[in-house]
Amino acid sequence: MNKLMKKKITILMSVGVLASFFIYGVVLDQIKYAPQGYNLRIDFAGEQVPTFMADVQERLDKEMITNMNYHTNTTLVIKRANKVFPIIEPILKEYGIPDDFKYLAVIESSLVNAVSPAGARGVWQFMPATAKEKGMEVSDEVDERYHLEKSTKAACKYLLVAKEKFGSWTLAAASYNGGMSGINRKMEEQGVADYYDLLLTEETSRYVFRILALKEIMSQSEKYGFKIPNEALYYNIPTRKIVIDSSITDLAQFAKTQGINYKILKIHNPWLRDKKLTVISGKSYEIEIPTSGYNKQ
Repeated sequence: MNKLMKKKITILMSVGVLASFFIYGVVLDQIKYAPQGYNLRIDFAGEQVPTFMADVQERLDKEMITNMNYHTNTTLVIKRANKVFPIIEPILKEYGIPDDFKYLAVIESSLVNAVSPAGARGVWQFMPATAKEKGMEVSDEVDERYHLEKSTKAACKYLLVAKEKFGSWTLAAASYNGGMSGINRKMEEQGVADYYDLLLTEETSRYVFRILALKEIMSQSEKYGFKIPNEALYYNIPTRKIVIDSSITDLAQFAKTQGINYKILKIHNPWLRDKKLTVISGKSYEIEIPTSGYNKQ
């Protein structure tokens, strides 16, 4: 090999090494590392999480790192929680459901009226049949899965039955995703009675850990880098409630008689699913009308 060829090879190798340095430098610079550690002494609804188990610690760590670095969604749920939690919390307390279950709503829907590909809807993600079983109306004109108070009460009813069945709030939470019969079947097949000992589908296996991670991050948001000033949080707008006991043929026209428009009516009453509201004899509905928040000061 002549000197010229050796010189060319040396130059190419040097360029390759330098290029690799810059490539890896860029990649490493983009990695978002967890900004701070967290306490492994953690519980869900008063039930201790066995973080001494290697797989449990890793599964929790995965959800913590994911949500600490999922800045857009985590920021939004913290902002929305200021608006939604004050409605959810007293209902949970009324039914004797641990406060930690408000974070179940967070992972179900990010605290918006979400629609799943399977057909679940609302903040608590009820399927139509389950919603009707729990006393909610689901029709073309009215869908109470979009009614935050009523759907929260329905979720509480489900969770109380699940807790009675399993004797554990953790398993009750898991069953909200995997179904009571599904969780019970896995327990019988595997001969164990603890969520953390069960081998479940990936979604249900992650489910409680996602709740735990959001609980930890949202309850100590500044610790994890989410410093959101109070004025940037979302707030509930004051409303007045009116009882409707007769049919409304045109909701847009009705909104105008209340000093608002159709869009605002639907924002505050998302359970109204049509342009009209049919009220059968003996039935009534409560409609919320905002008293401020939409007029220029």
